[in-house]
Amino acid sequence: MKLDSLRNSSEEIVRCKVKDEQGLNDFQKTPSKSSIAINEVGIERFRIPLKFKHSDGEVMSHDCEASMSIYLDETKNGANMSRFCHILQEMSGTMAIDNNFFKDILYRYRRDLRDFDDEDLIPESKLHLKLSYPLRQKSLKSDNWGWQYYDIELKGFQSKTESSLEITLNYEYSSTCPCSLSMSKQYEKDYEDGVTKEGSGIASAHSQRSVATITVKTSFDTDFCIEDLIMIARKAIPTETQSLVKRIDEQAFAILNGDNPMFVEHSSRRLSVVLDEDKRILDWSVKVRHLESLHSHDAVAVIRKVNEVKDSFLQ
Repeated sequence: MKLDSLRNSSEEIVRCKVKDEQGLNDFQKTPSKSSIAINEVGIERFRIPLKFKHSDGEVMSHDCEASMSIYLDETKNGANMSRFCHILQEMSGTMAIDNNFFKDILYRYRRDLRDFDDEDLIPESKLHLKLSYPLRQKSLKSDNWGWQYYDIELKGFQSKTESSLEITLNYEYSSTCPCSLSMSKQYEKDYEDGVTKEGSGIASAHSQRSVATITVKTSFDTDFCIEDLIMIARKAIPTETQSLVKRIDEQAFAILNGDNPMFVEHSSRRLSVVLDEDKRILDWSVKVRHLESLHSHDAVAVIRKVNEVKDSFLQ
């Protein structure tokens, strides 16, 4: 096919024969002259407040950024872009965002973005949401709490033969270097025993803010949710950064870090154990980054589900 054959003439556009229900020219519904299908056609960065039901039963509205798309076959000139937004606004007005919501809205995209009712369902649809998800986090020792915010991505996919939901969590925690901790304690003992007089007798192991990016694949038919993934991360790595601390909490955090020294190798393996334990998770991938306080560079580890197939969706 030559490039020139894909060009639409001005006359075709101006003298459009297809009209909408108001009698306006609807060039989008005219047939495509190409034989080229497009994998994804849709919109990105559509801002909308969406409701989420938290584990305590409270329904909260969170600002989201939505991306929506469908597969466009070779006979179609385009997709009705505004219809993506209309469907999302309509459904989110009556439903909280959960697995059932993704299942229903992806079906609506496949059905309602057809040009005509007698056409087959559209082969594929996708919905991608980005948001910052707040949870109340109790202080470690004091009778206080604060809001902890988690960067979350939800990716839903539906086709004729399969469907899935991916949840991605950015989990921030503190990591104390085991090697640095060991050498610090060695120095303090040597100073106490008179082996060395360097320094003041006190050494501090280096630790740093760290981030685990965890992506899991689950089914629309399970009850797995955002907070389940957060609880899994907390179980594996209890040194989560804190939103509100008093002095007693700060000391407790120091003790907790001393009990959980870890390289990126340790944190990634700890996460792999707890992710494998949850049978609702079909596949998973983890990337951990320790934003080194000793080095100018970061330490990184990537780990995936052991029984992954070669072309795992998470690669």
